[in-house]
Amino acid sequence: MKKVRKCVIPVAGMGTRFLPGTKAIPKEMFPIIDKPAIQYIVEEAVNSGIEEILFITSSYKNSVIDHFDKNYELESRLEKNNKLDKLDLVKKISSLATFTYIRQGEPLGSGHAIKLAKNFVGDEPFAVMYGDDVMMENNKPVLQQLIDIYEEKDCNVIGIKEVEKKLVNKYGIIEYENEKTGKIKTIIEKPKIEEAPSNHAGLGRYIVKPEIFNELEVLSRGAGDEYQFTDAMKELMKKQDFYACKIDGKYFDIGNQLGYIKANVEFSLKRDDLKEDVKKYIENELNQLI
Repeated sequence: MKKVRKCVIPVAGMGTRFLPGTKAIPKEMFPIIDKPAIQYIVEEAVNSGIEEILFITSSYKNSVIDHFDKNYELESRLEKNNKLDKLDLVKKISSLATFTYIRQGEPLGSGHAIKLAKNFVGDEPFAVMYGDDVMMENNKPVLQQLIDIYEEKDCNVIGIKEVEKKLVNKYGIIEYENEKTGKIKTIIEKPKIEEAPSNHAGLGRYIVKPEIFNELEVLSRGAGDEYQFTDAMKELMKKQDFYACKIDGKYFDIGNQLGYIKANVEFSLKRDDLKEDVKKYIENELNQLI
């Protein structure tokens, strides 16, 4: 069994839900406190043993590339001004992993984006992490939880969480072959509420084997007239085992305003230098509303 060393992160989306903010700044670069959201995702990957990361970008996502590149001028100025703690923070970013970039060209969906990773992946299993989905771990990085299942069962893995029944029409919903073992029969993209086979939703973390590219090569357009990664996985499920990994941690969809706000609040409450001030601020604001 080959080790999961590589990760593909699609970040080519336009971020229209955050306009006008995303007119000049990619949503993945919006800060959660003092780090861009995409850095939390990359750090989760690296802490899970990922060595190489491919970003599927677009022509207006150069700031993502710049963030993970070395910045000699900034580093020189920080060193000259003896801001060594900040210098260390900046240097660590570019050394987190080996980074590669491919431009998607035109927005044809997640399946089209991931298909571009074929040469990067080669014949290895790999992770897929969506740039909108930030996870806060409890005891272990979320991606590592998926990798553990892959290594135990030699299978493809989908990270899932339970969602409210009324929200199942917003997600890819898991239909189990055996819910006790976690073995998946299929995944249904945005089913009608009354037709959903469960309330277990796939949430932006996947381990897939390289045979997924055989399905991506012949994939037809799906929802939104785009090539959907979910559709390719459904086809591969007919040939290979897929298992669900019930994510132990908190999930934030930073592609929408409320999810982004929640992420900032929750991560600030985890920081020793901020949590007490943030708690007092929240309590004071709530008291004024009562």
